[in-house]
Amino acid sequence: MVFTKSFPKNNGAKIWKEVSLTEDEELAAEEYAFDENARAMAECIICAKNIVENMGLKDYQSDIVALAIALFEKTAKHQIAYKEEL
Repeated sequence: MVFTKSFPKNNGAKIWKEVSLTEDEELAAEEYAFDENARAMAECIICAKNIVENMGLKDYQSDIVALAIALFEKTAKHQIAYKEEL
């Protein structure tokens, strides 16, 4: 299935630009997104470990993973918001 999405060309305008990807482009985008998400999650786990260590907290694995997930989700939201402003 080919991915298609419409975006406004600029704020306030009623003109929309349609973007379509071929199946190969869509697969490449999915692979890239997966790799980037895996890299970002690894960074969040490292950050979570550092936070726990710096705060003198007990380093329970489940707590580190929960903190890493929270960091990952917050970072992702900020990245999306930033990209939408471009």
